[in-house]
Amino acid sequence: MVTLGFLATIAVGTILLSLPIATEGARATFVEALFTATSATCVTGLVVTDTAVFWSGFGEAVIAVLIQIGGLGVMTLASLLGILLTRRLDLSSRLVAAASTRSVGLGDVRGVLTRVIKIAVVVEGICAVILVARFAITYDMPWGTALWQGAFHAISAYNNAGFSLFSDSLMGFVGDPWVSLPISFAVIVGGIGLPVIAEVARALRARRRPRRWSTHTRITLWMTAVLLVGSTLFFLAAEGDNTATMASLSPGDKILSAFTQAVMPRTAGFNSLDTSQMHHETWLGTIILMFIGAGSAGTAGGIKVTTFAVLGVVIWSELRGEPDANIFDRRIAPATQRQALTVALLGVAIIIVPTLWITATTPGISVAEILFEVTSAFTTTGLSTGITADLPWFNQLALVPLMFVGRLGPITLGAALALRSRQRLYRMPESAPIIG
Repeated sequence: MVTLGFLATIAVGTILLSLPIATEGARATFVEALFTATSATCVTGLVVTDTAVFWSGFGEAVIAVLIQIGGLGVMTLASLLGILLTRRLDLSSRLVAAASTRSVGLGDVRGVLTRVIKIAVVVEGICAVILVARFAITYDMPWGTALWQGAFHAISAYNNAGFSLFSDSLMGFVGDPWVSLPISFAVIVGGIGLPVIAEVARALRARRRPRRWSTHTRITLWMTAVLLVGSTLFFLAAEGDNTATMASLSPGDKILSAFTQAVMPRTAGFNSLDTSQMHHETWLGTIILMFIGAGSAGTAGGIKVTTFAVLGVVIWSELRGEPDANIFDRRIAPATQRQALTVALLGVAIIIVPTLWITATTPGISVAEILFEVTSAFTTTGLSTGITADLPWFNQLALVPLMFVGRLGPITLGAALALRSRQRLYRMPESAPIIG
């Protein structure tokens, strides 16, 4: 049901973006409409046209709606609509809503759905208000234009979509904290995930110490902090002397731009520096950050920080010869370890195969650029070295299922693995193949 819901949304979006009213000039081709609708619904941000120039106000509104639907989840909105119309959810709808929001208990599904909307409205509202005021007062935009720009970018930021109505994304605001920081804040909150946000809110009201928070919440928050600090330092070191990106900025602007760039590989897709002019080692570091992604049950993609942390703990425990993988005074269940390994290895395979195909069929574009683009599509990030529009139409179409699998695959796979766990009444004889 979740898969069909997203497919139906993409189909409707493709039809709407194919209409003459959706563009400023020539009518969008099928590939342009399908690619944009998929990128918006899967909150990716990759584009084959200049969003600010190619699409009309109607087209931009369609993209914003698709982003909101894709970020919150098709089944989340469908379930809320069902509650409004019938004031109840049947068992099958509760099961699907629980799976799509990663809420295992059925009793709190309605409360979870309500919190999803409340958090989205609050975060997007705060971000939009700051952006509207900044655009209107500092950049002399008409208030109507500023209102649309602020609302669009707030929706795009919270849902980790990365679509921008500026042709150069956030490069024109590289030194403006009143634009970069609100957008970064919305990206971080959207990427952390509802379970963490809800638990932290309850813990703060109950004045419960962080040591008593759940393992999932502690892993997510710790990994988020470590990745943000580490990647900020990484961008400062890698791009600080690059005359095409950061070298000419003041020390304060360098720190701000490095932090903004550190936030965006969490699968947001905005860029305040020219990605195409970055060093190759910066591309490699960004690819790793995109692959890791952000928190589970949020609007971000990637394999998720919890998956990455679990794999790290398992490796460290194996190297030390410990029988169990422990973190924060808790033992990680063997089923969780298998799930993390499965999601990570499938992610690697899904990235490698299209990279080989596009490299073989698109001469003249480096492997590094293609790997960056494919990883960005699968992790629903949207950062680009600028080659998306230059790819042949059939390779642009090859990125479409990548974005779809990236938005649904890891989530659906993780839920399926967790809910399909079962006990057998027998065990096979043990064997120990040589490893390594």
